[in-house]
Order: sequence, then structure tokens, then C-alpha cells
Amino acid sequence: MTGNFLGEPPLTPAAQALYDEDLAEDGYVGSGARLWAYQPEAVRELFALMSRAYRASGLTFRQCAILVAATASTLGDSACSLAWGGKLANVSDPALAAAVLTGADTGLTEQDRALADWARKVVRDPNATTAADVQLLRDCGLGDGQIFALTTYIALRLAFSTVNDALGLQPDLQLAQSLPPAVLNAVTYGRPPG
Repeated sequence: MTGNFLGEPPLTPAAQALYDEDLAEDGYVGSGARLWAYQPEAVRELFALMSRAYRASGLTFRQCAILVAATASTLGDSACSLAWGGKLANVSDPALAAAVLTGADTGLTEQDRALADWARKVVRDPNATTAADVQLLRDCGLGDGQIFALTTYIALRLAFSTVNDALGLQPDLQLAQSLPPAVLNAVTYGRPPG
């Protein structure tokens, strides 16, 4: 079983390396590795670009988790919402993670709320953003280079999620079972774990 709409990919050395990384990190081969095993080099390059944008943004890991949780939940991507909701819960608390996933943003600082709002605007309609929206990020202490970098990061996360969602990626049941109930219950959209 692959956890997506495609069949089992050929077991190349690069695909096996993806599987081995999942086994070492999570104890199982996830549906994402099975899907991206069709193009292991592409996912490595995509994640390298994401890492560059993340580093250039100057965000903390907690802020990155807020950005990704807001991005994924707005898109309706259940797999990334669960994964990053769990990460956010680990570095903050489950209630805060659930608030970001549902758009309530309870417990966020002004800067964190501005990051979540920006991510949602970029996902919903990037052509509707305004100079005033960017100014709100500046007013919260972010420089133009950071704003460019975090916007690039959001766009790359959208590319990753779009491939996953279009090809039927299901969140891993093992991941869902490991999450706090508040995070699991906040994700009422997208594909169910399987």
C-alpha cells in the first residue's frame, strides 16, 4: 500500500535512501517517502531550496511551524497540517497548535499572528496582497529580505503540498496516532489518515 493514487515506485538506490531516512527518523516508511520515491532527487532539491529560504528568513523553528501550519491548513492539506501541527505542539503547546490550524491564533504574539495572516493571504489569493499587508510584517520587526525569504518558503511549501494533495497522499496513521488530541481534532479537512 502506497498511501497515494500511484502504484509502488521502482526501488532505486535513491528511493531506498528515502525509505531508510524515514525508518531511522520515524520507525516506518511514510506515505510521503513512497510518493516522492518516484523523484527522490526532486524532493531533495525542493527541500534544499526550502532550507535556504527558511535560513534566510531568520525565523525560529516555532515561527516556521506557525507559518507551515497556517499555510497547510489554509490549503486544506491534512498531511502537512498534522505533521506541522504536531511539531508546533512540541515546541509550544497543543492548544496553540490547534488554534493556528483552525485560524483562531489564540496565544500568538503580534509577530506570530502577522506571519500566520501573511501565509493565509498568500495561499488564498497572492494577487490580492497589498503593500499595506507587507507593511504589517515590517511593523512587526521583519525586514524586506526576511519577508521575501518567508514568502518564498510559503510558495515552496505550496508546491510540495500541491504535488502531495493532487496525487492523493494520505497522512500516515502512525503520525495521527502520535499527536495530541487537540491537534488531531483541529484537522477536519483534507484526506483522513490511512
